[in-house]
Order: sequence, then structure tokens, then C-alpha cells
Amino acid sequence: MSETSSLKTIRLGLAGLGTVGSAVARHLRDESRLLAGRSGFRFEIVRIAVRDKARHLAAGVDPALLTTSWRELVETEGIDLVVELMGGEEEARSCLLAALEKGVSVVTANKALLAAHGAELFAAAERTAASIFFEAAVAGGIPVIKAVKESLVGNHISAIHGIINGTGNYILTRMTEAGLGFSEALEEARAKGYAEADPTLDVNGWDAAHKAIILASLAYGYWVAPADLRVEGIDRVARQDIGYAARLGYVIKHVGVIKAGNGGGEVEVRVQPSLLPREHTLASVGGVTNALAIRGDLIGESLFVGPGAGGDATASSVISDIVDAAHSLDKGPRNAGFVPHGLYGRTKPAALTVSEFYLRIPVRDQPGVIARIAGILAAKEIGISATVSLAPSEMPDGKFNEVILMTHEAPLGLMEEAVEEVAREAFVTGPPVLLRVEKP
Repeated sequence: MSETSSLKTIRLGLAGLGTVGSAVARHLRDESRLLAGRSGFRFEIVRIAVRDKARHLAAGVDPALLTTSWRELVETEGIDLVVELMGGEEEARSCLLAALEKGVSVVTANKALLAAHGAELFAAAERTAASIFFEAAVAGGIPVIKAVKESLVGNHISAIHGIINGTGNYILTRMTEAGLGFSEALEEARAKGYAEADPTLDVNGWDAAHKAIILASLAYGYWVAPADLRVEGIDRVARQDIGYAARLGYVIKHVGVIKAGNGGGEVEVRVQPSLLPREHTLASVGGVTNALAIRGDLIGESLFVGPGAGGDATASSVISDIVDAAHSLDKGPRNAGFVPHGLYGRTKPAALTVSEFYLRIPVRDQPGVIARIAGILAAKEIGISATVSLAPSEMPDGKFNEVILMTHEAPLGLMEEAVEEVAREAFVTGPPVLLRVEKP
């Protein structure tokens, strides 16, 4: 008799056998003795739902395990846990709802699904006393979900600032370190396998926004409506913005911000390229690495850094959830998954959020340009805190063609009104670039 034969077996249904699903299956097989020794359970995959059975048969997967129907997987007799790694929204939603309605707990790495349908899924779990585990849905292999749910349970979270998309961080890092333009950096990311063939969600900010919604749900006890988010991508950041920011003492990063106002009330949830002070730890996080700075009233600021994507890194978080789910199944739920606590529940309108700003305005060299821009800002009680002086080599024919300035704190709505007014001036030759300044 083997040393693990007397252990309780957890029977798994695996929906999806792509990069992450294959890594999970491989590690469950190859590290079975390690997991048994550490967890006290044996894990057995008894059904796998895939889209292309022939491809996986050719790869040597046991044909008895394979099905092309997630319904057949959910209905398999004796399934203890459904692990959803197939991606997408509607099919994954239907799969998880079917499992939860049967009282079967689930593990998912599907951030887009949770951001769009989290309230519905967790309501279904509550009705049947099932649980949802989702560590891998945010920041890949970094155990940030567990940290917020468990390690920081006694803290009021005042703010989370995160670099939570590896592709975007790689692009901005290469623009900063190698002087590449946006398109060049994106093509390099594709060539290295860091960007998808269609990188839209990475570039336009919505991959990070999905993660921000999940983090906000944990920190503040409500599901943010996607329509309430302010989401900006990195595709409008130009090489010269990187350089000007450096002169001013900043680094441009794509940052997710989740923070509560003083004394509670409304919560800011937004994602945008931002200028970070060069000395802040997040500013030094490069490449595809993810990082989150979480501030609690008891602990102060904690920093979590690690791989935000990749098959093995994400599998690490999925397997952690599988083990947690096994203990929950064995001993009963231990507030596993999302626990609504209703501390806040309102998202602050983006127009009312306040920060300092960086503004670059393409202009025609003529008298009174800077005075006119300063006057428009002053009329809205927005002060200028710094400017960038162009070197002769940066001025075609000896004439300045850009105004670059930093402002004091102002509401976003007023700042955008001022920028729109500036853009209508005859001396402006192109769209202004407005970026937030974050000081975590």
C-alpha cells in the first residue's frame, strides 16, 4: 500500500487544457507526492473538457478523460471540484453556474468573467453553500487575493496601487530603457511571446481593469460596474512623454488604482498610464513583472511582486486554490471566496477624482502661447507646478513646438474641461496628452 493510498481523494473536473490547464494537470501529476504530503489529500483529474479532442489525443492525453462538453464534465458522477481554465465569458459563466447550482465548488482564473458576472456567480454560490476560489484571476502567481482575504483581514484597506498587466509593463519598460516607440515595443513584446496576437485588452487597459474590479470587491465589499470605471490604455504614451517625465523625476507606468476617500464613503477605481515618482518602489518594477502596493491601517504599506502571467506561475495559484478547496470540502467552508461586507459600495465619479497632472501640448511658436495656456488653467483654479524647457536640439528651426507642464492637484473633470478649451486654440497643432501623476 502506498503512503498516499489512505488519504482522501479529491476528484477534479478540468474545463480547459490550454497553457494554464496543461500546466496544472502536469504539476498535479508530477508533484502528487509533494502535494499529498503538504495538503493531506490526493488529487485525481477524472474529466477534462476541451474544444479539440483530436489535438489532445495526439498529445497523449487519456481518451477516457476527454469530453468536448462542459455539461458532461459538470454532470460527471462524484466530481468534487470544477476547475475552469477555458477562458471567455458566456461558456465559462454557464459552466460555473451549472456547477454551483449543484453545490459543487469551483476554481477559476477567469478575471473577465468575475469582473462582468461576479455578483451573479457569488450569489449562486451562497444559495448552495458552494465556494469560489480565484487566486489566479489577479496577478498570476502572486498570492495577492489570499493576502487581502486572509492576511490583511483586520485592516481597513485605504489604497491599492498596482502594475497588473505584464504586457503593458514590458512595453513601457522598453520605451523607457531602450528608447523604443510604442509600436516598436509592442512588436518586440509579440516576438518574445509577451503579447497576444490580438493585444487589445492589454493595450487599452481592460485586462488590468478586470483585475481592479476584483481587487475592489475584496477591499470594499461590492462589485464595481464596469461602466463606472475610468479606463485608459498605454497606446497614447509617446517616446517624448517618457523622456519629459524622466526630466521631471518620474517614470511612466500603467497603474491600477483602488482607494477609499478619507473616512470611507466613495471609492476610486481607475486604470491609466501615470507618472510615478522615480523613488517609489513600483517605478522600478520592469519587464513583464507585476507588483501591488497595498496600504492598510494596521500594517502600513505592503508590496507584492512577482510573475503576473505564464502557465507555471498561474498554475501555482490555481493549485493553491485547489488545495484550499480540498480543506474547505473536508472541514466545511471557512469564509472561502468572496464575503460581502458592505463597507462602502459606491464608486466615485471619475470627474471628481483628484490628482496632479502632466500635460503636453503640441503648439505653433508664436507670442503669448504659454501665457494663454496658463490663463485657461488659472480660470479653473488649476496652478502650474513645473515646466520642461526644451533644448535647442529639440526645437525644429529654433522654434519650440511643444509646451510641457505639470499642474497642482485638480479634479479630473475640471482638468479635462481646461484641456478641451486649450485644444480649441488656433496655435495648438495636435491633440494634447494628459496623464495623471500618482504618489502612492
